[in-house]
Amino acid sequence: MHNPSTTTAGARPTDGTVPGWRVARSAQSEMGRLIESHDWTRSPLGLQAGWSAALGHAVRMLLPARAQIVLFWGPDFCALYNDAYSPTIGAKHPHALGRPAHEYWSELWSDLHPLLAHVRDTGETLHANDRPFYIERHGFGESVYFDISYSPVADDDGSVGGVLCIVNETTPRIRAQAALKESSERLTLATRAADIGIWDYDPVSGTLLWDERCRRLFGLSPDAPVTYEGSFLAGLHPDDRARTVAAVAGALEEGGTGQYDVEYRTIGIEDGIERWIEATGRTIFEAGTARRFVGTVRDITADKAAEAALAAASRALREETYALETLNGTAMQVAAELDLDRLVESVVGAGAALSGAAFGGFLNRVEDGSRVADPCTAQGRVPGFPMPIPPALLTATFEGGPLRCDDLTTDAARIAAGLYGPEGEGGSAVRSYLAVPVVSRSGAVLGGLFYGHGQPGIFTERAERLIRGLAAQAAIGIDNARLFQAQQYLNRSLEEQVAARTQERDRIWTLARDPFLVIDRDGTWISASPAWTEILGWTNDELIGRDARWMAHPDEQSEVPGGLARLAAGAAGERLQARLRARDGSYRWFSWTAAPQGELIYCVARDITAEKQAAEALRQAEENLRHAQKMETVGQLTGGIAHDFNNLLQIVTGNLEIIGRNLPAEPARLHRSLDHAMTGARRAATLTQRLLAFARQQPLAPRRLEPNRLVAGMSELLHRTLGETIEIETVEAARLWPVEADPNQLENAILNLAINARDAMPEGGKLTIETSNAWMDEAAARHAELPAGQYVVLSVSDTGSGMDEATIGRAFEPFFTTKEVGRGTGLGLSMVYGFVRQSGGHVKIYSEPGHGTSVKIFLPRFVGPAEAEDEADSAPAPEAGRNETVLVCEDDAGVRTYSLEVLRELGYRVLEAEDAEAALAIIERGDRVDLLFTDVVLPGGRTGADLARLARERRPELKVLFTTGYARNAIVHHGRLDAGVELITKPFTYADLAARVRDLLDGAPVLGQG
Repeated sequence: MHNPSTTTAGARPTDGTVPGWRVARSAQSEMGRLIESHDWTRSPLGLQAGWSAALGHAVRMLLPARAQIVLFWGPDFCALYNDAYSPTIGAKHPHALGRPAHEYWSELWSDLHPLLAHVRDTGETLHANDRPFYIERHGFGESVYFDISYSPVADDDGSVGGVLCIVNETTPRIRAQAALKESSERLTLATRAADIGIWDYDPVSGTLLWDERCRRLFGLSPDAPVTYEGSFLAGLHPDDRARTVAAVAGALEEGGTGQYDVEYRTIGIEDGIERWIEATGRTIFEAGTARRFVGTVRDITADKAAEAALAAASRALREETYALETLNGTAMQVAAELDLDRLVESVVGAGAALSGAAFGGFLNRVEDGSRVADPCTAQGRVPGFPMPIPPALLTATFEGGPLRCDDLTTDAARIAAGLYGPEGEGGSAVRSYLAVPVVSRSGAVLGGLFYGHGQPGIFTERAERLIRGLAAQAAIGIDNARLFQAQQYLNRSLEEQVAARTQERDRIWTLARDPFLVIDRDGTWISASPAWTEILGWTNDELIGRDARWMAHPDEQSEVPGGLARLAAGAAGERLQARLRARDGSYRWFSWTAAPQGELIYCVARDITAEKQAAEALRQAEENLRHAQKMETVGQLTGGIAHDFNNLLQIVTGNLEIIGRNLPAEPARLHRSLDHAMTGARRAATLTQRLLAFARQQPLAPRRLEPNRLVAGMSELLHRTLGETIEIETVEAARLWPVEADPNQLENAILNLAINARDAMPEGGKLTIETSNAWMDEAAARHAELPAGQYVVLSVSDTGSGMDEATIGRAFEPFFTTKEVGRGTGLGLSMVYGFVRQSGGHVKIYSEPGHGTSVKIFLPRFVGPAEAEDEADSAPAPEAGRNETVLVCEDDAGVRTYSLEVLRELGYRVLEAEDAEAALAIIERGDRVDLLFTDVVLPGGRTGADLARLARERRPELKVLFTTGYARNAIVHHGRLDAGVELITKPFTYADLAARVRDLLDGAPVLGQG
C-alpha cells in the first residue's frame, strides 16, 4: 500500500501521479477514482505528473471535504471538484472535469468570469450570501442561489494559480421564502380589499394580537400595545359589553362549536369615536381545550346608518301617510255631512300626529281677543291648558301670521313671552309651541291652530310647514261652499307628500352599497334593491314573487326564509349567515339582519364572501402548520423507537442465527421453531423499516433506475404474491425517462400498493401497473408541493371496492387501516408516502366507492449518464485475511457481543469499545486497526461520525463501516447517505456483515494525508 507520508518533497514518483500524494480507487471518494482514471492528455492541465505541488495539495484538501468545493485552476480556469459539488452542476458532471470553465459554465460565464478574474488578479477573497446565478444543469435553465466564498490559491512560485470556490446552494430556502411571502401578501391584499381587521387571541397566556385595521376600529394608533382587558374590554360600548363578553365566553366554551358572530359598538380609546363593529371568529381546540381564538372584524357603522335612515324614512312616510289619509277620509265624510266640528277635530288631531305635539287646540276669533273658546280637542293635554291667551298673541297669530317659539326652558322666558305664569304656580309645563292662523280663501281669519309640547325644539320648520298645510285645509273645510274643492286639495297634498317620501326612500334604496329587501311573513320577496342584481346577476323580475329557497345553497334550503323570520322576532344585534347562488353558478355569502313591520319584514344583507374566503385561508394555513407539526412529532418519536427496537431485533436475529448454525440436523421440530422465530423477527424488522419510511428517516441509497426494467423484473414476484384470481397487466411507456431512487424501497412501494389492491378485490379482479412521462406546470407543482418540471409517473390501479373521500383523506396516516384486526398494520401506504416524499416526489390517490382505486407515484426525471449494472454475488460469506483487526464500537452490550462473535468466527482479530473515548484510546496507544466498525449513535456526547473523523486524523488510511437502526443527521442528510459513507443497517445478518467487512478491507485505500 502506498504511504503518502514517505514521499520526499520535490521528488517525482515514477507512477505518473502528483508529488506528495496519490489518488487511488476508494469507496470514500468517487471523484478520487474519477481523477485517477481520467484522460488528462485532453485537458489543458496535462498529465498529473506535471502538476505543481500546490495544485496537488489543493486537490487532496478538497476531495474528502463534505462542503461543496470546486477549484478553477490556471489561465483557463480548469475545473476540479469533489463528490459534494458534483450534484450541484447536474448533467455537466463528469464532462466538466478538467475542462476550461467557459465550456461548461457558458450560460453564466459573463457573470462568473469577472468574479474569478477579480480573485486571481487581486488576491482578494469574495464572499456573498444568497447570490443569484442562472444555470442550465438539468436540461433547462433556472435561477438558483448560493452562499459563496471565492479564495485565491497560491502556486509553487507564490503567484495565484487558481480560485477555490466553496459554495452552498440556498435555492430551496429562497424559493420557500418567496412562496411564503407571496401567500402572506395574498392574504394581506384580501383583508385590505375587504377592509377587515384580523385578531388572534391565546386564551392560555392571555396574549392578544391585532393588526393595524383592528387597532383603528378601537380608536388606537397603529403601534399602540393591546391587551384583552385594556384594549378590547375598555373599548366596548357599555350597553354592548355584557352581550359581547358572553359571546366570547360561548366561543371558548369546551364542547361548543367555537363559532363567534356578533355585532357591537366601540368607543374609540384615543379618538372617542363611536363605531359599529361586526366580528366573526372561531376557536381552535386541542384535546377539548381552547388554544387559539382567531377571526376578523369589520366597520359596519355606515351600514347601521343606512339601516337607521331607511327605517326613519319608512316610519315618517307611514306616519304622514296615515295622518293625511285619516284627515282625507274624515274630510270626505264631514264634507258630505257638513259637520264642521268633526272637521276641526280631525285637523287638530292630524296636526298633533304630524308634528309630534303633546296637545293641540283650535283658537276661535272673539271680538275682545282676550280668551280662547273651548273647542279644544287635544289628547295628552298639559295641565293648565286651555288658559287665558294674551291679546298680543291672538293679534300676532290672526293678523301677523304663524308664531313659533322653540326654547321656553326657563320661567323667565315663558313669562317674557306673555304666555303663562311660573311652573308650579298655575303655569304650564310648555317648553315650545306653534300657532298658525286659519285663513279662508276670501282672506278672512277664521281662527287659529295652536300646538304645544313639554320639550324644546319640537316644532321645526318641517312641522310648521305641515301645520300651515293643515290650517289651509281647515280653512277650506270651514268654507261650506267649497267643501268638495277642499277634498281635492287634500288629495293633491297627500299625493305630493307620498311622492316626496317615496322619492327619498328610493334614493336610499337605489344608492345603498348593501342590498335591501322586503318580504312577507311567508318569506316571499316583495321588493328588492338594485344591489341584489349587481351582486348576484338575477333580474328584479326573477327575484320578486318567490322565496329564497330556489337560489339557496343545498345545505341551507330552509335556512334563509326561516332564519329571517326568527331574526324578525328576536333580539337586535343577531345576524343570519347563509349562501345564495348567483347567475354564474357561484355562491355568495351574506350576513342578514331583519326587523318586522306589520305583515312585512324589512331586511338588510351584506356580502361577506371576501371575509369568508380570508377566514378560510387563515384557517387552512393554521391547519397545514398544525399537521406539519404533528407529522414532525410523530417522525421524531418513530426514529427514537426504531433505534432501540432495531438494537433489540439485532440481538434476537443474531442469536437465532448463531443457534441455527450450531443446531444439530435433528430434531426437525427445533428447526421449524427456529424458522418461525426468525420469520417473526424479520417481520418486526420490516415493520420498523415501514415506520422509518413513513417518518422519512430511513437512509436511502438512490441510483439511476429504468422504471420499465424494474417493473418487468417484479412480474414473477407479483404473480406469486397476488395469486391466480388477480389478473396483472403492465403498460410500459416508450422512451420512458430514468429516475434516481433506492431500487429496493421502490420495489417495496410497488409491492405494498399491489397487496393493498389485492385486499380490495377479495373476489378477484384486475391490477394494472402503468408507466408514463409527465410535465408538471407551475399550478400543478404548487398543488403537489413540488418544483415544476419533468416527472415519471408509476400508476397502480385496481378494480376493487374503492374508497370514499373521508378514507382517502386518512389513507396515508400511520396505523390507519380499513382492514379487520390482524389483517394489516396500517403502515403500507404510510411507508409509500414517506419514501416517495423523501425521494423528492409525490403520491396522489384517485378513487370512488365501487369503482376501484388508482395510486400515482410522481418521481423526478433523472438527467445524467447511465451507470453500469451491478452483478449479483452469491458467493459464501468471505472470511478474514491474515492478521486483520476490526475495532468494534457499540454501546449496546448485546449487539456488541453478537458482532464480536461473528467477526471472531470469520477469523478477524477483534478489539471492542463501548463509546468514542474508549475507541480513540485504543487507536492512540498504537494497536493495529484495519477497520473501525461503529454505531452512529453513541453515548458521551460524540457520535460515530465524530469518532470516524477523529480516528482518521490520526490514521488517514483507516477504513470505517457504520451501523445504525435509525438514520441520524450525523451521516444522513436530506434522506441520503453522505458521500463516501459506508453503512449497514440493523438488524444485519451474519452474511451481510461478513460481505461488507470483506468488501471494505479488499477495496482501495482511502485518500491519504501528508
